[in-house]
Amino acid sequence: MSGVKESSPPAPRAAGTGSWIVLIGVGLVGGLLSGLFAIGGGIIMVPLLMALANFDQRTAAATSLAAIVPASVVGSTTYLLAGEIDLLAGSFIAIGGIVGALLGSALLQRIPIVGLRWMFIVFILLVAARMVLVSPVRGESLEFSALVALGYVVLGLAMGILSGLFGIGGGIIVVPALIGIFAISDLIAKGTSLLVMIPTSAIGTGANWRAGTVDVGAGLIVGVAATAASIPSAALALALPARLSGILFGLLLLVVAAQLAVRAIRTTRSAHLPSEIAT
Repeated sequence: MSGVKESSPPAPRAAGTGSWIVLIGVGLVGGLLSGLFAIGGGIIMVPLLMALANFDQRTAAATSLAAIVPASVVGSTTYLLAGEIDLLAGSFIAIGGIVGALLGSALLQRIPIVGLRWMFIVFILLVAARMVLVSPVRGESLEFSALVALGYVVLGLAMGILSGLFGIGGGIIVVPALIGIFAISDLIAKGTSLLVMIPTSAIGTGANWRAGTVDVGAGLIVGVAATAASIPSAALALALPARLSGILFGLLLLVVAAQLAVRAIRTTRSAHLPSEIAT
């Protein structure tokens, strides 16, 4: 029943875009997270847009995705200039990510996702525990091979599908996977993650624009603020000790898991309300 509820047609766009001060504040928070942890920032910006700017969830998600495009470009450029991006790995991950995003969006309209969401919450908690307990190692080199390339594509596919299903930025999945599975530097993982977000978020924004779910004016304001914040935050990420960076990222994952859990509980309760009223 929950799948039917979440796959309903897009709700009308929120009437008000909120004050520009609120939108700037939302963008600054999203840009800070984007540069510091190489995540899209939508996990924080979406609920803020809903709570403070009175956006419906679909409009908030679409506007947040549009805003993160320029922030990802600027943030990834900072990492690139510092030599902390693997362009080849990012290209293969992006291929899988684009396909996965389209597949995830299609699946969202067809299958119940409450059970999948709880599985994903458990996955995030496990990743958070690893990030806190295991210190990332910097200075690792990426040894490229056909098997590694296939692994990158599969990672991108998983990132895209989960992003489409749950509205989670790719960095939540890509960064810990590159560190934990491919055993690479946390800085290279973050830089590569930001690089991958550029094509995936741009394609998603194009689809949302055609569907009429993006608030263009709000997206521009949030995007400019996010871009401005991503520059110093990316520079700060380069200076943070690997251990501290891992702990902070793990704590962020706990916040993400808590938010997803609250959303899953609310979805389950709202799905049961009609039957309870009928009885």
